[in-house]
Amino acid sequence: MRKKRTRFEVKKGIQAALEAHRRFDYDYMPMGHTWRMPDANYKYRQPWYERIHTGFWRTLMGIFGPPAIRLLYGARVTGRKNLRVLKKQGVITVCNHFNYLDTLFVRDAIGHFRSFHTMGPWNNKGGVGGCIMRHAGMWPFSADLTATKNLMREMERRLKEGKRINFYAEHSMWGNYQKPRPMKIGAFHFAVRFSVPVVPVFCTFDRSKRKGYIRKLRIHILPAIFPDETLPKGQRAEKMKEEAETAWRLCYEEAYKIPLVYLEKPKKEA
Repeated sequence: MRKKRTRFEVKKGIQAALEAHRRFDYDYMPMGHTWRMPDANYKYRQPWYERIHTGFWRTLMGIFGPPAIRLLYGARVTGRKNLRVLKKQGVITVCNHFNYLDTLFVRDAIGHFRSFHTMGPWNNKGGVGGCIMRHAGMWPFSADLTATKNLMREMERRLKEGKRINFYAEHSMWGNYQKPRPMKIGAFHFAVRFSVPVVPVFCTFDRSKRKGYIRKLRIHILPAIFPDETLPKGQRAEKMKEEAETAWRLCYEEAYKIPLVYLEKPKKEA
């Protein structure tokens, strides 16, 4: 009888097929049916009477988040000096997206009270979970033009206040996937538009062989990348993206002691 594959082995097979076909932005994880597209009335900035809730949830995450991820994943943060040198400057961060809880990992690295986190519209869920996410500073993108303009205004305001805005620039989440994937250009366009640096954040970890559980998680804060003011705006964003992808690759290769190599498509038999 054929041995039943674990969930991790199934996901690993899906990821291998997508990697071989270079479909790095394909979101194979289920999105659920309880989300709503943010519309023109969506509040990216919480009203004053909701800020008590915001402070409560941020404080709760700030107190219990770090010890929880240390206990569960053996998490450690390296490279904090790369943020300290920026002092109170607003920054955009880009982190690899590989776990439902990786926003907690990023918060531990860049700050629970200074950080905001962009996400796909399908993360704008109802119920208690959705309420916590919104009050914890998670911003869903939207197909609605007015909502997008509101998000841009709030993003600019927060960056001027010295906040840190995180993007999962790979576009999709691949569960417990260790390799860096190509990034989308959006985060870098915003960095050029608002004249702020991009700080690459890359997470590395060991995995258990059978079920793929994360162990010895390391959250690497890499040196900041600044827009090259001598280039046209479009080229500035592209150069920043290339430098961030290089930083991720070098971090991967140093951490795992292997070169970054992607699987190739199986050759068709003659």
